[in-house]
Order: sequence, then C-alpha cells, then structure tokens
Amino acid sequence: MKKCLASALALLLTVSAASAADMVEPPPPVLDAPEVTVQEATGWYLRGDVGYAFSHLRGAEYFQGSNDSLVDFDHAKIKDSAILSGGVGYQINNYLRTDLTFDYLTKSKFNGGTVGICTDTICSSDDRTSMQAYSLMANAYVDLGTYGYVTPYVGAGIGGAYVKWNNLRNTICDDPYSDGCYSTTHGGKGSWRFSYALMVGASVDITCALKADIGYKYQHIGGGDMFGYEENGGPGSDKGMDLHEARIGARYVFGGCDTPVAYEPPPPPMVYK
Repeated sequence: MKKCLASALALLLTVSAASAADMVEPPPPVLDAPEVTVQEATGWYLRGDVGYAFSHLRGAEYFQGSNDSLVDFDHAKIKDSAILSGGVGYQINNYLRTDLTFDYLTKSKFNGGTVGICTDTICSSDDRTSMQAYSLMANAYVDLGTYGYVTPYVGAGIGGAYVKWNNLRNTICDDPYSDGCYSTTHGGKGSWRFSYALMVGASVDITCALKADIGYKYQHIGGGDMFGYEENGGPGSDKGMDLHEARIGARYVFGGCDTPVAYEPPPPPMVYK
C-alpha cells in the first residue's frame, strides 16, 4: 500500500512540473537593430529677406573753389532705409552652406552742410540729396548645430555694391551780397564699390522644406563718387558707409523632405504549443 501511495505521489509531482513548464513562454529572441544612417541635408535652396538698415555715413568731401582744395563737409548724414533681398544657395552638408544674394537698399535721404567763401566773406550752405544702392554678394555660412527646431549660424560675404547718388541741391541763405536764398544743383554720380558683410542669426524649421530666418547683418560699402562740378564747386565724394541690418526671411530647400524612414523593430515571434 505504501509503495502504491509513493508511486502515485511521484506521478502527481511529475505532471504538475510539466504543466508549470508549459505555462511559461520562452522570452523572444533578441534581435540586433540595424544601424541607422543619418542622411545629410544637401541641395539647392531659394531665399528671400526683408529688413531695416540703420545707416551710418563715414563722411563726405568736395573740392572747394574750382578744384582748389579738398575739404570735408561740416556735417553729413544719411537716413535709415529698408532692405529687400533675394538669392539662391546650396547646402553643402549639415554644417556648411553658401549662397549668392542680390540686395536693394531703398532710397535714403542725405542731409549735409558746408562752410565756404561767398565773394569775400564766410557763408554756409545746406546740401540735400538722396541715394540708393544695389549689392551683389557671395556668402558662406557655418550652421552651429540644430537644437530642436532652431539652428544658429554665423556667416560672412564679399562682393560689390553699386551706389547711385541723385542730384545734390546746394542752398545758401547767408550771403550778404545776395538777397534771400539761392541754390546750385550738382549732378549726381553712381559707381561700383567694394563691399563685405558679417552675419549672425538663426533659422527655424517650419516644415521639412521651409525654414524661417531671423538675423543681423553688418555691411560695409567703400567710398566713391557723389556729385559733379558746378559753379566753382565740386566734384564731391563720400567716404563709405556702414549698414546695421535687422532681417527676417525664409529659405525653401529643394528635396528638403527626403528624410530616411525611422527604424521599426519587428513584432515578437508567435509561440505555438
């Protein structure tokens, strides 16, 4: 009897252990995820910008008394103006891009004054004109990494600017030998000058192909011809100008939506009993 009970107990324990083993599913096999290759952002893009230029004229000078002596204006200032810009560029890799831009500086008014000799006494003049400029620049930028949707950058550019001065009107009101005021008009001049620029800013991803651009640009334009000779005065020239520009714009990247598909691990295998 004891042997029968012992055999039955051993059989029961064996069946229980086998049933417990069947209830535990083996863990799914560990699969190595394939290496994900990040595709570099490269390709052509178009850009457009608008801005406001805080303008500083470095001075102006003219020949006084039939080209006798070159003297400075007593004061010479230009007003601020707007900037319109467009360009085409190429994203070389995630950190370097370059573009060619064309900028238009809208009309900026000039206000200056001189002191000279009227017959045999000192008199002063009020000088008014305006200018506009067109710049063609080759630029390069270094993108400093992307943080969320924002990519800060620094850049520099070099090129030329065509500065067009309109006619200058010279008015004298304190000549003791003349009643009232009288004016002389000097023909305006235009010329190409050397120009360079430094930029800093950030681009913001709006979509995978469209980026907003907010930045600051400093541009220096060299000096050149300003107005011609007329009635024993002139010609004159400016000494160059500095533009401090606040800008906002956008870039459209061709092929900017060609991004790699994210890796999705396969589902665990089914276990059949």
